[in-house]
Amino acid sequence: MNVATTAQQTTSKHTYRPGFVWDAHACLPLDPNTPIDLLDKYVAGNVDYVCVNVGMDMNTIPHILRVIAAFRAKIAAHPDKYMQIEKFDDLAIAKSKGLLGVGFDLEGSVMLQDMPDMVPVFAKLGVKQIHFAYNRNNSVAGGCHDVDMPLTDLGRDMVKSVNANGMIMDCSHTGRQSTLDIMAVSSKPVVFSHANPKTLGGHERCVDDDLIRACADTGGVIGICGFQRFIKSPNVPGVPDMIRHIDYAVKLVGVDHVGIGLDTMPSVPGTTDFPDGVDRAYYWPAQRGYGPGAGSAAVFDPRKLPALAGGLITAGYSTDDVDKIMGENFMRVAKESW
Repeated sequence: MNVATTAQQTTSKHTYRPGFVWDAHACLPLDPNTPIDLLDKYVAGNVDYVCVNVGMDMNTIPHILRVIAAFRAKIAAHPDKYMQIEKFDDLAIAKSKGLLGVGFDLEGSVMLQDMPDMVPVFAKLGVKQIHFAYNRNNSVAGGCHDVDMPLTDLGRDMVKSVNANGMIMDCSHTGRQSTLDIMAVSSKPVVFSHANPKTLGGHERCVDDDLIRACADTGGVIGICGFQRFIKSPNVPGVPDMIRHIDYAVKLVGVDHVGIGLDTMPSVPGTTDFPDGVDRAYYWPAQRGYGPGAGSAAVFDPRKLPALAGGLITAGYSTDDVDKIMGENFMRVAKESW
């Protein structure tokens, strides 16, 4: 089923409602006490599916499992607003009911404990997307803020397990050579769920033109990120900032390979991502373009996504192209991967 055909679509100079809106990566505080109504910002932004992070390389397995259990329970407790997405066909079901579809992603592979057989375990818990290294090198792959290294033999087996077990293979935060190796090994499209062109963003966490081309060659998608450090905006990122990066990527690899992955990261008093402690200076080194900690920068608000769709129309994109950028491209990857 093409869920986009079920959507109300209206156009004017400034207004357009895409058929399906997909945010490929979002963060909530990694804490069982996190209020799930933080997702209401995505509802207000007409988002149909959002992929929420549930753990990173520096998080312990017990902590990640507590977060997954709590998030799943809270989503299930609000069947009038949200729906846990377990398989591709669930996207159309959630859309038809007016619900926000929610999937999970993992940022790293340390939680896989060097076992490809852990991939299907996390898949059964709702993890729909994964990348293998969070900024730093590990036994599977290299991180973008570390000595560049190839994908390991274990990493190659991990890619095959991801392909076989219904997850999207992501390369955000991954080192350059490991990214190229993952793309060579993967039998499914490979994405950057939340990354920006380095030519514009400048930051080491951004990706260069050759990586974007390699992503497109797999059939993948680069999700344009709304995080201020990577979008290189002096102010809170707005519609023109997002369109600037979208335009660049579209001109480089075509409209079929560009999407949205905002990387929102709200803070909530009384919650913590790192109850077991973490060396912030190691994962977010100041010499690699970070300030104190990982945050302290603004992110494009998901409630502005309707304005982004309208802005793309005003900028000259066709409704078909806006549909692709706002959701259909990532949906295509999900259909091939899940």
